[in-house]
Amino acid sequence: MKTQASAQRPYQEVGEMLRNMITQKQYAVGERLPPERELAALLDVTRTLVREALIMLELEGLIEVRRGAGIYVVNDSPAPRPGVQTTCNDAGPFEMLQARQLLESNIAEFAALQATREDIIKMRQALELEEKELASGAVNESENGDRNFHLAIAEATHNSMLVELFKQSWQWREDNVMWSQLHRHLVNTHYRKEWLDDHKKILATLIKKDARAAKQAMWQHLENVKQRLLEFSDVDDIYFDGYLFESWPLDSANGQDRVR
Repeated sequence: MKTQASAQRPYQEVGEMLRNMITQKQYAVGERLPPERELAALLDVTRTLVREALIMLELEGLIEVRRGAGIYVVNDSPAPRPGVQTTCNDAGPFEMLQARQLLESNIAEFAALQATREDIIKMRQALELEEKELASGAVNESENGDRNFHLAIAEATHNSMLVELFKQSWQWREDNVMWSQLHRHLVNTHYRKEWLDDHKKILATLIKKDARAAKQAMWQHLENVKQRLLEFSDVDDIYFDGYLFESWPLDSANGQDRVR
């Protein structure tokens, strides 16, 4: 890894190293790349960095990640893809999740103290929509219920700045091609059922106006999202040896946030 300051994100630096290995013919078109663990050891970086770099190269058309088969070189000199920005808002998907976890857990905590009856009704309606979308079997095609639920919680703070911060973070998620590419690797609705259950737990804490429990429930929900995405994004092994962006832990023992 580069030791000097760089304008690139760490995963972009790793992507550049992997790109050079391919373009310099260390790996030919049609050849399989080593597994993520070996690449991480070779480059002396975490597997999460390798994973995000591979997503970037897949978007460029340089490699293809074949679930259950491995990572294959499909082009050693890809042409730029018009209209596609690999960096988008310049954050990887797990960096975005870390930010959301910090932001939305605190929003939920505050919303628990501010929510009105009308706010709770909006949240229930969002969950009903989420259940309908899930029942339709349309995987990754519609997540309006999901967005509406999180938005309703932000709106329940009755703070326009917090609402705009949430909307911006969600829009970055929608516009981020690396997030979209990773999300497409999820091939069934089981994970969405898990997240719907998480949403119901969050709503229960908000109805009770339990601020601490609401914060914990939102934190755990986004932790569950991250764990699921990490699991599905690894085509070789569901186990991994570290994060680039670790979760900010909550100490439920004394009710205070701290870093472990």
